[in-house]
Amino acid sequence: MSDELPDMLAFGLEVLFCGINPGLSAAVAGHHFVGRSNRFWRTIHLAGFTPEEISPQEDRTILEYGCGLTSVVRRATASADQLAPKEFSLAAPAFERKIKRYAPRFVAFLGKAAYLGLSAQREIAWGRQANLMGGATVWVLPNPSGRNRAFSLDDLVKAYRQLYLATRMAKQPSHDAASLPS
Repeated sequence: MSDELPDMLAFGLEVLFCGINPGLSAAVAGHHFVGRSNRFWRTIHLAGFTPEEISPQEDRTILEYGCGLTSVVRRATASADQLAPKEFSLAAPAFERKIKRYAPRFVAFLGKAAYLGLSAQREIAWGRQANLMGGATVWVLPNPSGRNRAFSLDDLVKAYRQLYLATRMAKQPSHDAASLPS
């Protein structure tokens, strides 16, 4: 068994969804978000990122929709609270190189823990962040884990839909004064 989960990456993705670290079941299966109670696939579908709900076994399909998957810390654990704070700081240089290399337009952290660990901030808000990462807009979303009962499925969809709408707005052509009708 590998204790890492392969990334789903391509150059120039619209959104790179970043988990904290892989769960043990995901690492064993070799697929992202395989836990029965994990709501990731359902959430991104209902939020508009995919036209149908992708099964974890078909996780590579996400690339067809301009989205990718990675984890900040590569080591799989039964739960994210088994990670030491130092693991985030050790993972930061490689993670930031990955963002610069693949150049997604948006980097979406699934939960506050990973972004807090990387940014060394004490507090962050949900949603769009002020700082860019490797040129990408940073967004912090609620973790879709079934263990995260602070957010209902409707809450998750609402938060992820805000990111989806931001990606659509970013694709709109800008209208400068020269292109406006007189």
